[in-house]
Amino acid sequence: MNSRGSTAIEDASAEAGDGSGSEPCLSDNGSEDAWEEEGDDAGSALRTPCLFCERLFSSAEDAFSHCTSDHGFNVGMLVRKHGLDFYSYIKLINFIRVEKPTAEILNSLTSPLPWVEEKYLKPALEDDLLLQFDIEDQLDSVPNGLTETSSLLERLQHAEHRAELAEAALARAQDDLQKMRQFAHDFVMNTEVRRVSSANTIADLEEDEENVYFSSYGHYGIHEEMIKDKVRTESYRDFIYQNPHIFRDKIVLDVGCGTGILSMFAAKAGAKKVIGVDQSEIIYQAMDIIRLNRLEDTVSLIKGRIEDVDLAVEKVDVIISEWMGYFLLFESMLDSVIFARDKYLVKGGSVYPDICTISLVAIGDLKKHADRFAFWDNVYGFSMSCMKKAVIPEAVVDVFDSSTLISEACVIKRIDCHVVSVPELQCSSDFTLKVMKTSVCTAIAGYFDIYFEKNCNKQVMFSTSPCCAKTHWKQTTFFLENPIVVEEGEELKGKIKIHKNRKDPRSLIITLTVKNVTQTYTLQ
Repeated sequence: MNSRGSTAIEDASAEAGDGSGSEPCLSDNGSEDAWEEEGDDAGSALRTPCLFCERLFSSAEDAFSHCTSDHGFNVGMLVRKHGLDFYSYIKLINFIRVEKPTAEILNSLTSPLPWVEEKYLKPALEDDLLLQFDIEDQLDSVPNGLTETSSLLERLQHAEHRAELAEAALARAQDDLQKMRQFAHDFVMNTEVRRVSSANTIADLEEDEENVYFSSYGHYGIHEEMIKDKVRTESYRDFIYQNPHIFRDKIVLDVGCGTGILSMFAAKAGAKKVIGVDQSEIIYQAMDIIRLNRLEDTVSLIKGRIEDVDLAVEKVDVIISEWMGYFLLFESMLDSVIFARDKYLVKGGSVYPDICTISLVAIGDLKKHADRFAFWDNVYGFSMSCMKKAVIPEAVVDVFDSSTLISEACVIKRIDCHVVSVPELQCSSDFTLKVMKTSVCTAIAGYFDIYFEKNCNKQVMFSTSPCCAKTHWKQTTFFLENPIVVEEGEELKGKIKIHKNRKDPRSLIITLTVKNVTQTYTLQ
């Protein structure tokens, strides 16, 4: 190694800590076969792990050879592709050690490169043999013909992979064609039967889906989770108790009352009468809860859908409901609140919460992206890479670390529950995300904010943002199939379309376009 490289490595190693080599050395299969003797030859027994797996190697050459053959990552070609100097090469190795991107992501990156920060000069691994590898001398010694051969082999591998995908797609298309032929045959042969039964069949399917939905809320666990969500429950409590003038001597309707917690808050705030409506079996437990708290003179409960029941009153003064689902609109329960508003709310009455917003933000988390997609490349020694195409369209409800947020948020939908109509809940919006730091965008995530504002002396709000306290709604993440390199200050523009799934109206279909690449996701 040249003196410039030695100095950089020694300085970086000094910052990282003492690499005395006194720890036990592991064999290539990861087991602890023997303790290496300390002494003059201790350095020769050093082992360095692969950049992408746990295998250990005694030389950088062996490690890179393994990376090329087993992971499809040729460090020499990447260095040539981006014209990396010695220090950039050091940053590259440490970036891979720290951020753990897949070889596929590394091979697809274009400028600006994500490892330019000075922090990647600090060794991520003590005594890393790859940092002692003189990449410049090695590149100079590689014949152009060999590089060209490697490039040709790599392109051949990609061509074979594309051929496999095309073959699989053709097989699926043939299968779909056969199903269509069978459907056409059945349709022609059974036209008269279908004419009589189709309407009943569709109605039965819709009824089954509704029964499944309400049945899920008959389980106690989901209500326990919601009540224990302090952000959710205490926000409703604080709004009601801090604004008793809204409820005093008023008739209140609680849509989807569940265990009756909001109904009891309203009763304690001075409501003259509270009517709770819920279709699920939990309503029977709620009745016991109301009696147990001696509120049966104020609170009455009705089992059924708000669209189907008859209330004992013609109009109500206030509607309260905790109707929000994942990404705000999942479950479509706001439809029922709108129905109740239009049918029962007195003129000038109030719906709470009254204002809701949906926001998007860009995420840069290579590790989660790899866990979701690269995982399928090697599952207990088997390739399941075909699963990636099935996994990509699924929106993921999860909590993501606020440190992975790489852009400012952008509001894409604002809902005023006093005036919004059901058709307006299906929407399309352009968005612009201002990037806060140079990174790799791996996903777009969505969250919502809830506001209690109308006639409030003390306004209350809560957020499901990753920068706020965790809620049971978490965040909804739309992973990008191919991560995008973004620069600080860049405006990442896109478009989102949200609409109901015709087959299951309580689920959502979200179409997302980012940098002219469009992907459709389902939330169900």
